[in-house]
Amino acid sequence: MDSITTTNLAIAYDESIVIEALEMKIPHGKITTIIGPNGCGKSSVLKAVGRILRFKAGAVYLNEEDITTLATKEIAKKMAILPQSPTAPHGVTVGELVAYGRFPYQRGFGRLALNDRKIIAWSLEVTKLSELEHRSVDTLSGGQRQRVWIAMALAQQTDLILLDEPTTYLDLSHQLEVLELLSDLNKKQGYTIVMVLHDLNLAARFADYMVAIKGGSIICHGTPDEVMVPHALKEVFQIDAQIVKEPRTGRPVCVTYDLVR
Repeated sequence: MDSITTTNLAIAYDESIVIEALEMKIPHGKITTIIGPNGCGKSSVLKAVGRILRFKAGAVYLNEEDITTLATKEIAKKMAILPQSPTAPHGVTVGELVAYGRFPYQRGFGRLALNDRKIIAWSLEVTKLSELEHRSVDTLSGGQRQRVWIAMALAQQTDLILLDEPTTYLDLSHQLEVLELLSDLNKKQGYTIVMVLHDLNLAARFADYMVAIKGGSIICHGTPDEVMVPHALKEVFQIDAQIVKEPRTGRPVCVTYDLVR
């Protein structure tokens, strides 16, 4: 079963086409990472799938339903999307920001019901933020802020989370902290995770499935062992890469590379 399917998807900014005739399937219950050079359309695909960006042609199906037929609140109950480097309102607390995730379920004056508060508390607990509930988001580290945004996504109670470069501007330890959290959510809670990542080694380490895009088209897709191979990276990134198996994880890792001239 696939969580997301695109057929003949075309995306354009004004008259400039960045994605044309994209055929993509995202497996249910897995972690998928999308890789590719700058400007290849990775983020545009994520935004189109999340219905943030209107596409020019084709279709996107979420659990076999055409997303253009679904109401906005209905989409928000099925899928959460975290854009690159999101910003929180000044002075908002961790608990207040996570509570925004309950918006699709609120009616009338938008007061939080007991069930809403239970879900918020669970989201804070899972992301190890309970002790920071009353702290201002402005005072947190980059890694902590990313966990708050993930907690907000969890509060939406969706099965699918899309993340656009969730490790941007984070140091090495915070990158691992965020990706290990997402891995735990996938393995223990069954979430389908789709991420755009720049770091090839992190993409291969945490993914079950990888999609490599260049020039608006999918060049290759499959398991990390199928995508992290020299000929594929040469075509996608124009690099001559040396790939080995990382001894602790058994995953493919790029140890060095040169530009193809």
